[in-house]
Amino acid sequence: MQGVLDGFGVIAAVIGVGFVLAHTGVLDVAAQQVLARLVFFVATPCLLLTLLMKADLHRVFSAGLVIAFVSVVVAAGVYVVVARLIWRRDTAETVVGALCSSYVNAGNLGLPIAVYVLGGGAAIAPILLMQLLVLTPTAFAVLDLVTSGRRPSVLRVLAQPLRNPITIGSSVGVAIALSGRRPPTVVVDPLTMIGQIAVPAALLAYGVALRLGPRPLADTSVADVATVAVLKVLVQPLVAWAVAAGPFGLRGHDLLAVVVVASLPTAQNIFVYATRYGRAEVLARDAIFVTTLCSVPVLLGIAALLA
Repeated sequence: MQGVLDGFGVIAAVIGVGFVLAHTGVLDVAAQQVLARLVFFVATPCLLLTLLMKADLHRVFSAGLVIAFVSVVVAAGVYVVVARLIWRRDTAETVVGALCSSYVNAGNLGLPIAVYVLGGGAAIAPILLMQLLVLTPTAFAVLDLVTSGRRPSVLRVLAQPLRNPITIGSSVGVAIALSGRRPPTVVVDPLTMIGQIAVPAALLAYGVALRLGPRPLADTSVADVATVAVLKVLVQPLVAWAVAAGPFGLRGHDLLAVVVVASLPTAQNIFVYATRYGRAEVLARDAIFVTTLCSVPVLLGIAALLA
């Protein structure tokens, strides 16, 4: 349980620094936008490339990958149905909301929690890879098409991943892992150095948004945020538990691992993505805030029940 608290403590501290910097005038809204663009176009692609190039793909392509995929599809799918058929949200807002409902904070929160609670970071690999190679490119393809103002064509849809830096970074990392050959140090070290700023910069940008933007839940629909929170911290881990314990028959530590990973809150990346496309930024910010708070007791309860 201490690992859960430690992971949240680190995140809260860096977000707090961003909040204070905005409060004292060191960073403003323009700085937040610069940080978000730096994370999206430069730092995150470098981080994902260097992480995935070292991934053990045999371990990644396991039952955990299927469980992660099913839990994400269910959580995101329920939100899409509600947002489109009941609330009549447009496509871009629906995509951001679906990401808020299913995209777990596998990097800056999931890794420390996995290390402290599960004894290692291997459990994070399947959902991290699934999000990077399936969920993110799909969401970006839709967002690029609906925000570009251009009529979609087959060629444009197929070429969409080639224009997105995060998808490119992830794909190159997997290609290097599959090749079994590591690039020279003079190439890897600069990429690693740049990638290391992705997490703190995203958290700082989020802290600035909390201070300078509308108060949490002031300018968003309570129904939207509540739906996201329920899907993210309750429905997604319940689906993961049902699939893992049922068809795959997982027990003990393996069951605990997949449920803990599915219970992680919405990733700060979603706020960066929403800012990049100029859609549902406040919803993304508030969803991260609420799901992070709600996931603390959920993760503690799961650790107590299944550990």
